[in-house]
Amino acid sequence: MHILIALLTAIGGAIWWWVRMNPREAIDTAADIGTTVINAPRRLAFRRKTGQHPVEGIDDPRIAICAIAQAFVEADGLPTQEQRDKLHFLLRQKLRCTEEETKEMEVLGRWLMTQCDGPAAAVPRLARRLNKIDNGAAWDQLQDVLYPLVQGELSEGQISAIDDLRVAFKR
Repeated sequence: MHILIALLTAIGGAIWWWVRMNPREAIDTAADIGTTVINAPRRLAFRRKTGQHPVEGIDDPRIAICAIAQAFVEADGLPTQEQRDKLHFLLRQKLRCTEEETKEMEVLGRWLMTQCDGPAAAVPRLARRLNKIDNGAAWDQLQDVLYPLVQGELSEGQISAIDDLRVAFKR
């Protein structure tokens, strides 16, 4: 217990010292963090419904496409920084999002993927939801994001993901 109190005291002291040295920056940072955390799900059209899986709360096809793309990239293991940067660029370009929206969608998409217990289970569930919200109209947009991500050969996980996408979209 005494270790916890010492740790909290040290953290509190560090924050107090930082606020005293940079008060304007500290206030701006606190306001930005609070506003971002509160408004991100609302702005991205994500609604958490009681008793349902979080994927069922997706109302914006862009969020589903982002989460599917992240699961697709992670189907063969953790992505490299180059793959993440390429995915970020493609999401901004193909989905016509701002920098801030893209970052928020990536965070929400990653969280949705983990709620599905990994990329293998996330792709079919997210694909079914995407097909349900827009009746298959996002198929071309999804391909525009996924196709440039593939470099060389596909892994077994990515081949399985493509099969799951075709089943979900009945292609």
